[in-house]
Amino acid sequence: MMVNEQFEEYLDKYAKMAVEVGVNVQKGQPLWISASLGTEVLVRRIVKYAYMAGAKSVQVQWYDEEVLKTHYEMAPNEAFTEYPSWLVAAHQWVVENDAAFLQVEAENPDLLSGIDPERIVSYEKAQGVALESFYEAIDNDHISWSIIAMPSQKWADKVFTHLIPEKRMQALWTEIFKAVRLDKMDPTAEWRSHMKRLSNRAQQLNDLNLKSLHFKSKGTDLVIELPDGHKWLTGGSQTPAGTEFIANMPTEEVYTVPLKTGVNGVVSSTKPLAYKGKVIKDFTLTFIEGKITDFTAQEGQEILGKLIRTDEGAAYLGEVALVPHRSPISDSGILFYNTLFDENASCHLAIGSAYPTCIQNGTEMDDFEKEEVGLNESVVHEDFMIGSGDMCISGFCKDGRKVTIMENGDWGF
Repeated sequence: MMVNEQFEEYLDKYAKMAVEVGVNVQKGQPLWISASLGTEVLVRRIVKYAYMAGAKSVQVQWYDEEVLKTHYEMAPNEAFTEYPSWLVAAHQWVVENDAAFLQVEAENPDLLSGIDPERIVSYEKAQGVALESFYEAIDNDHISWSIIAMPSQKWADKVFTHLIPEKRMQALWTEIFKAVRLDKMDPTAEWRSHMKRLSNRAQQLNDLNLKSLHFKSKGTDLVIELPDGHKWLTGGSQTPAGTEFIANMPTEEVYTVPLKTGVNGVVSSTKPLAYKGKVIKDFTLTFIEGKITDFTAQEGQEILGKLIRTDEGAAYLGEVALVPHRSPISDSGILFYNTLFDENASCHLAIGSAYPTCIQNGTEMDDFEKEEVGLNESVVHEDFMIGSGDMCISGFCKDGRKVTIMENGDWGF
């Protein structure tokens, strides 16, 4: 257990890293932080370090999960089909002013348990449509952005049921600090080395010039075709102005885009999906020519169905990501019930929109051109975990070679 002095030191390191490595705030640049109540101890430090880095201004948008839950419980149905115009304007301000955007999560995975799934998905769709230009800037790396997390009591209670309540928050803090490499002597240098290793792996995959991938494990037999000109990327990105940032902290993945109509077979989840305050467990998706044609879930089937039917693109895939089974978060053996962490312990796919950055000249394409090259469009993008210790992935190259990409969950090349 960390003593108070060490904890304070780690909090400062975390805030500094979020500013300098995560969003990489530049001198004269505005920063907008979105954070839930309960994260003040970290957010206030982030604000301080942002100004120390030369930020022009720092705006914090606070939200209260309990108020949000009450809204979903008691607001009239029409409230979930619209999105406030002032919030649209605020997000547009971020884009127009080349501001950095940081999201600080401390979610209760069961917050919206018992809420009508129709309300959740309707609001997700309304938000996606209203903030289309903001999400486009995110998807195209036009602004620097990052997501980090800190514990809440209810999140810690969900993860560490075997510990007495008084020890759960400390346990989750410890695991988050480890996941973002704050336990290393020089965390910033460690992040640079880590991102270099991921970039080298992405380059190896790009050099293979793959045509398709075949995923095989218990409950999964899935073939994913890759579009011409696809690129394997990492969580490290760069804005048009050359500012480097890391979108997710932690990050262990290399990822690309699937061909929208080139996914066939069956895939089973290997970890629960915490989606908008609900948990979806043990689900299976069946794909024919890219589209989800059937699905089952032991828990959360109704919300899964609503998610898949959000719009036309929500029934197709937008991302395929590879993470070795032997990775720091996976080795911890902890189920976080939070996609930011769980996706970095497992190979995963994403329902919904594709990242244009993952295909040559994708950020310069209009909607018609994206459709022509096989990129999926949707207002949603939800990662779900499929990796395991028995996952085997074969790659088929354009020159006819078959390559072992993963063998029993780990890199095979």
